[in-house]
Amino acid sequence: MEILITGITGLFGSQLAKEFSQVGSIHGLKRKDSKLDLLDPSLEIIWHEGSIGDLDSILEALQGIDLVIHAAGLVSFSSRDQVALDQVNTQGTKNLVNAMLASGVTKLVHVSSVAAIGRMPGIQSLDENFIWTDSPLNTDYAISKYRAELEVWRGQQEGLEVLVVNPSIILGKVSWKRSSTEILDYVMNENRFYPLGNLNYIDVRDAAKITRLLVEKETWGERYILNKESIPYRDFFETAGKVFSKKAPSIPVSSSLVKIVAPLMGILRMLGLGKSTLNRQTAMISQQKTEFNNQKVNAALNYTYLTLEESLEWAKS
Repeated sequence: MEILITGITGLFGSQLAKEFSQVGSIHGLKRKDSKLDLLDPSLEIIWHEGSIGDLDSILEALQGIDLVIHAAGLVSFSSRDQVALDQVNTQGTKNLVNAMLASGVTKLVHVSSVAAIGRMPGIQSLDENFIWTDSPLNTDYAISKYRAELEVWRGQQEGLEVLVVNPSIILGKVSWKRSSTEILDYVMNENRFYPLGNLNYIDVRDAAKITRLLVEKETWGERYILNKESIPYRDFFETAGKVFSKKAPSIPVSSSLVKIVAPLMGILRMLGLGKSTLNRQTAMISQQKTEFNNQKVNAALNYTYLTLEESLEWAKS
């Protein structure tokens, strides 16, 4: 099987490459200046230069491909990136779907996000059946990922076999220095504050393995939340503090104070939001006790997840 992965140089894409190398030959779509530091150096990858913004380069990369895993995307919570989010996440996915339809490649795994499930104030448990509703908790990033999914489902109606996975915050190694792993830096730096909401997370190794198992089971036409669990930030930080031998954050921040103290305490890194600008939405999200329900994928696979302690021990190595 010939497998093309977009976003292969990213945190999740690189792990997907390692996981799916058990299934077939790996092809990677990358820009000329892409960094390859997250990829396993032992992997044999057939490279194609281009991007999801360039239809011609996609069409060329699709020649002879049996399966596409679309993991490319932009993560940002800054209002300044609204246009870029639409261009990369929504329009880029549209380009890929159109290229697949034109080239006759029919199998697509789309890496979305739990953000595309949507959020609503007062609703704490969300699953794959939740119907997207306009909400003050839906960021521009969430909207771009939701619209990207619409393009994928449109592709299914026009002949593609699709599988959509919606991962929560993905935990990788501290040394990888990616936006999702900055939550671990927050503990390593012994910051003092934590928000009152819950963290939904999954180990990158679990997320990649589950995706492979879903493909091998041929669960086409389905959508699955990839989330190990939802736990209070305080509990997550206490466990991380013990594993890293660091003093865990111990001061809760109320909703009314989070926007005031956040610039001082680096809360954006704590939330895995990278260098994004703090705004009303990200402050509100940090205080939500939301759970992204994983019962559907558990019923499909009866999967046993790595424990939080195992993930953190690996993350610090």
